[in-house]
Amino acid sequence: MNSSEITTRNDSSVLVSVVIPTKGRPIIVLRAAKSALNQTLRQLEVIVVVDGEDSETVAGLEILSDTRLRILTLPKSLGGAEARNIGVRAARADWIAFLDDDDEWFPNKLERQLALAKTATALLPVVCSAYIGRSAAGDAPFGRRAPRPNEAVSDYMFCRRGLSYGENAIATSVLFVPRKLMLSVPFDSELRRHQDWDWALRALNAPGTALCYIDEPLSIYNMREESARLSEHDDWKYSLDWCRQRRKYFTSKAVSFFIATECLTRARQAKADFKSTWGLLVAYWSEGKPTFRSALLGLCYLLIPRGLRRFALRFRR
Repeated sequence: MNSSEITTRNDSSVLVSVVIPTKGRPIIVLRAAKSALNQTLRQLEVIVVVDGEDSETVAGLEILSDTRLRILTLPKSLGGAEARNIGVRAARADWIAFLDDDDEWFPNKLERQLALAKTATALLPVVCSAYIGRSAAGDAPFGRRAPRPNEAVSDYMFCRRGLSYGENAIATSVLFVPRKLMLSVPFDSELRRHQDWDWALRALNAPGTALCYIDEPLSIYNMREESARLSEHDDWKYSLDWCRQRRKYFTSKAVSFFIATECLTRARQAKADFKSTWGLLVAYWSEGKPTFRSALLGLCYLLIPRGLRRFALRFRR
């Protein structure tokens, strides 16, 4: 089966299509699929896109014996972004919800999001929510603030108040999106980082879209150390290049925040030389619009070790 060519007519009996990409994690994806199938909203389908031949994962999912579960196995690995795109094209419903295979949902997640989507005034509402970051140290609130009226999406995503991650609610496993929007603005499968940020910037700058927020944790983001992290020596360069490529979607203020809080901190972790650090500082001043807060956060990222940042006080605007 050539899964990349899948196109499916909508089915009025299915209100939401859930798309879960996975590869080589049969136990973890089973937990994710169960949390989707156990939603209070029953009129759904769960499409698990297995990214390449993986008989163990397929066999593990088949024990669920739920007719709402669909398993698509790709003949070769195409990456998580393209696996999501394929799931969208295979979907029967008008609404798409994404779930990463290592995350899980609270039972009322889809019901709450569908209700808000139906009452939204925007033609193409993108519904997100607060969520929980779960680690061995305990649970922490993520998606801690709603977007302000008329706030640029880049400002919401990158103009942060404090040192800890997770202020905004742009995360794959809380996105609830019209299928029509996903078909016109798919994930960029060529990117090796920032696929979710990239999609949000492009999609939420499209005509008729609006970001709708639910101030209630509806998802659990299971935090873990990355087992196959990109090289510490070049991922900050990749992030800077990505920001420059997508410059038209950033405000000038957001550019400076991104360089200060994403690129500088990664360059520090990579022990970048003085020339590279100086180049980032020049880009911070010349390519963006520096503010006191972005400068202060950038300085804190350079001086405060990662392990201590959780204790830092959040700054207020």
